[in-house]
Amino acid sequence: MDDDLAGLVLEDTREKMHKAIDHVRSEMSNVRTGRASSALLEPLMVDYYGTSTALRQLAGFSVPDAMLLVVTPYDKSSLGAIEKAIMTSDLGINPTNDGNVIRLAFPPLTEERRKELVKVVRHKAEEAKVAVRNLRRSGRHELDALQKDGSLSADEQERVEKDLDKITHEQVSAIDQLLAQKERELLQV
Repeated sequence: MDDDLAGLVLEDTREKMHKAIDHVRSEMSNVRTGRASSALLEPLMVDYYGTSTALRQLAGFSVPDAMLLVVTPYDKSSLGAIEKAIMTSDLGINPTNDGNVIRLAFPPLTEERRKELVKVVRHKAEEAKVAVRNLRRSGRHELDALQKDGSLSADEQERVEKDLDKITHEQVSAIDQLLAQKERELLQV
């Protein structure tokens, strides 16, 4: 029985850590690199006939070259609303509307802006590491409670805590890899 409870705590903690990594991955994908990417527009919401609707539900995206993103609305009447949503977003890019599609030309990033973005990405990675460590601490508290109520032996608790530390180390490594990859993308000219 003690293996089952400890296993549940480990599995629950692992699952929460994966969610934290998925979150930081999506946060990092929203940080603009020097290349055009549809991931930058996916979180945008558009006021479509009085309803806040995700842009990805209203339009298709294509990237004809590294510095250009083309937004093709499924309904041409939504073109103005999509353009307005892009202009009011924090992307800092002016859309060009030709009546059929919206083109977003991405200017090259300056060296200074690249360094600022690297700092932002590092901060996001550090927040994710803190979240993972907090999840480890929460898992340890659950194991302590199991040990106190007699559901888990001290030896078993020690073994499971080592497994928990191993999982935490793996997740922190995954965050470091994501960070290194994003820094390479940002610093690539």
